[in-house]
Amino acid sequence: MTDAQASTAARAARGLTWLDRLAVLLTLPFTLPLMTVIAIAVVIESGWPIFFSQERLGQGGRRFRIYKFRKFPASLGRDTLPLTLANDARCTRVGNFLAQTKLDELPQLWNVVRGDMAVVGPRPEVPDFEACYSGPYRRILDFRPGIFGPSQAAFRGEAALYPPQQDPRDYYLKVLFPAKAALDLAYYPSRTVFRDASWVLRGMLAVCGSKRFMPAVVARKPGADHSSGAAMGNKAAS
Repeated sequence: MTDAQASTAARAARGLTWLDRLAVLLTLPFTLPLMTVIAIAVVIESGWPIFFSQERLGQGGRRFRIYKFRKFPASLGRDTLPLTLANDARCTRVGNFLAQTKLDELPQLWNVVRGDMAVVGPRPEVPDFEACYSGPYRRILDFRPGIFGPSQAAFRGEAALYPPQQDPRDYYLKVLFPAKAALDLAYYPSRTVFRDASWVLRGMLAVCGSKRFMPAVVARKPGADHSSGAAMGNKAAS
């Protein structure tokens, strides 16, 4: 990449950051009342703190703290499974509702304002899964992570995908992460503002229960050949 190309790319990245911040500002009249209600519900059921923060891997591998509404009891230690499963016994009643609706992710709008995340981008992983970003998947770190995107919409029901007979971490590393990465790598290099907007809409539809964008790879048995993941990603990210 020449200096001129690098400069153009940097200006475009700054423009997208400010566009994301503007989008967050425009949604405040709708999101603030909802977040206030959720915060009150969390406190009434399980006390303080309201928010849960966790270290995640951002653009270029830089680490940042992501913010969510707390789904688990405050007494639960940090040394716990970094994945939420279906009917997860660790969830409070409010937390279970938040997990099903994905409303626990609303505080990540603050991460967008800070510039740690984008409205649309690959899902940021916890450092436990840093080894996933190797080989061709390293390119995912070229993009700012986001709240919405192809993999988020496709894996809306991820919590229910883990086979009971297999370790969740192992299944995520070998099956779910490669499937998500295929979607991200197929989409983000050729993204546009209008296509980003469509993925925000699709993400909202997925939260409402639509399974239209669920990739076929999740129906395969653990240990199956996932070499067609890239082709699946191209289809789902169109």
